[in-house]
Amino acid sequence: MNLGNNRRKIAVFIDSGNLWNAYKSIHKLLDFSKFKPFFENKFDGEIFKIFYYVAFPQDGTRKQGDIERLHKFFTYLKKGLGFEVIKKPLKMINQRDRNGNLIYDQKTGIIQTIEKGNFDVELTIDAMRYSSAYDTAILLSGDSDFLPLISHLRNLKNKKLVYIFSTEGSVSMELKTGTDGYFDLKEYSELHGKDLIEK
Repeated sequence: MNLGNNRRKIAVFIDSGNLWNAYKSIHKLLDFSKFKPFFENKFDGEIFKIFYYVAFPQDGTRKQGDIERLHKFFTYLKKGLGFEVIKKPLKMINQRDRNGNLIYDQKTGIIQTIEKGNFDVELTIDAMRYSSAYDTAILLSGDSDFLPLISHLRNLKNKKLVYIFSTEGSVSMELKTGTDGYFDLKEYSELHGKDLIEK
């Protein structure tokens, strides 16, 4: 749907939890300040909205300075770049074996946990809620869980074009073949930012 002009409306959905493998693949971070002009130029349209989904560590699980820097980054995305930032705290999930028994650390005796922050539901709801406001959806994720959403968007009465940006090794074959196009972030240096420094 074109809202008042001839340019296509573009919605960008960034699954930040899925970007880490992309960062490791290209050895770079992405420069989000370049997103709006890049996508408007590449898809000959106008950005409707850029959604950024992120799970953040809870207080006490990281150095306070690291957590503060993260929240400053979220503020930059929202106020500086105009992104719609959707965030929630990471959940601590207890590890269990195949029989459902809790797994304990052999040295400390503490229950082993993993952090999890899944945004499949939130991203899907937003993509459907705002579907009348855009023509083209750009998804930065390689998660095959989004395939039903992509199929739905492409089969609406007012069909959407859906494109995936990810990297080899972190994108599922279903997404590569089940959309209107797949683009490897490694090949788009104009979106690359600072070098990735792994701690």
